[in-house]
Amino acid sequence: MKHKPILLGCAGRGVQNSSIQSPVSLNELSVDLQFHMVVESGVFDFFDRLPLTERLEEYIEAVQKYSFPVLGSAWTYKIGADPLGVLQGHLKNCASAGVRYHNMMILAHHLDGHVVTDQELVDLYLRSYELGQKYGVGIGFEVHILMWSEDFRRVSPVARRIRDQGVPFNFVMDYSHCIFKIGNPKEQKIFDIDEDVRNGALVLDPFEKGNLADEWLGMNMVWWQQNRPAVPNGPCNQWAFNDDGTPGRGVQYPFLRPRPGEWYDEWHEYLLEPTKEVVRKTLRHHLSTEDSPLELMTVDYINLPDYGLGVQYNTFESSVAVAKFIRTTYAQICNQLDAKEYRDIEHLDRQSRMK
Repeated sequence: MKHKPILLGCAGRGVQNSSIQSPVSLNELSVDLQFHMVVESGVFDFFDRLPLTERLEEYIEAVQKYSFPVLGSAWTYKIGADPLGVLQGHLKNCASAGVRYHNMMILAHHLDGHVVTDQELVDLYLRSYELGQKYGVGIGFEVHILMWSEDFRRVSPVARRIRDQGVPFNFVMDYSHCIFKIGNPKEQKIFDIDEDVRNGALVLDPFEKGNLADEWLGMNMVWWQQNRPAVPNGPCNQWAFNDDGTPGRGVQYPFLRPRPGEWYDEWHEYLLEPTKEVVRKTLRHHLSTEDSPLELMTVDYINLPDYGLGVQYNTFESSVAVAKFIRTTYAQICNQLDAKEYRDIEHLDRQSRMK
């Protein structure tokens, strides 16, 4: 069986050799040093970061120096605040640096304060998709906290409305935003999904029947999968606070056991199983579905309060470990599919000889 390769990228916000002496910071390493670390790790195929105008030349120089592309990018947009104008500027930079994928995170509220409607999202997607084609950059929408898609129930209906227009819905699936809400009533109360979770109308756990990961993969729309290890009812980030003074929401968890003093909570490897299961499901779907749209996977440890700002374990070390897990899992699933194909052929051959 010929297997479809997957390009695996590293989010630039996570490229820090953090430690007790040097916690994760908003002050990032130079672009050149970030590229050096990612390339030297030997486990990634591309860099994932939007080249902003003031650093565009640094990205172009790094791409050329290391012969290593920047393929993915992302930005947050607000409907009502000229999102297409902002997008066009970003697409120009993407085209200059060779970026070919752009993830649009659309804030839940319009500039005038109302919750953005499905129609507003559909209109923005269609116009953004068309604009992206002019610059040779694919456009996708992500499931993400603080965005319209934090109400997970909206994702599939919006996707269907876009597809009804004859345009593919490029879905960026970061399931960490679902996993950390498992068993967390406070988080489930945001966007009032708690009742649907209680009565089984909305299933977050990827091991349970009817879960969202299966639903979204089953729609064959996952174009880009982001991998940020998170755990059910994940602990809030006690070492970083949001603007309102609350601790970070806990959408990130060490993939490797932290050393003494590097982590503010107990660490249990088994809690990572939902994250690993989503990787398995995604790769299994892709490798066994001829027209799978999946083109990218990324590892997304990042340095914002809701994620890893201030933590003292080595987030880049965890990023590399996740990448190795993804590659090992890919190889295992390929071997399983090859073995199944061999058994199927052997079975058919036996049946033929018995006739």
